[in-house]
Amino acid sequence: MDLVNALSKQYMKSELPVMNIGDTVRVHVKIKEGNRERIQVFEGTIIARKHGGISETITVRRLSYGVGVEKVFPVHSPNIADITLVRKGKVRRAKLYYLRGRVGKRAKVKEDI
Repeated sequence: MDLVNALSKQYMKSELPVMNIGDTVRVHVKIKEGNRERIQVFEGTIIARKHGGISETITVRRLSYGVGVEKVFPVHSPNIADITLVRKGKVRRAKLYYLRGRVGKRAKVKEDI
């Protein structure tokens, strides 16, 4: 078991921001188009955080032209260039799946000061 932990530890990112459920984050993703590579930004609210260690993922949700879009990002993936914290959210739950049924002001999360 220690061998698995030692191998996975070398691939984990160390400079991640402290992010929790309800926080608004900006995820910079590397996109490959043919032989070119660019960075695309996805900004939204973290509604779920799953697993741990090397397999940790975050689910980020945003509204795009009135339609809810969710993406699951592996936090320690080499395709994730950067994760920046935009604002802290004040929530009392571990999963914010109830935001899926809400639109507009009702889908907002209060800011933690």
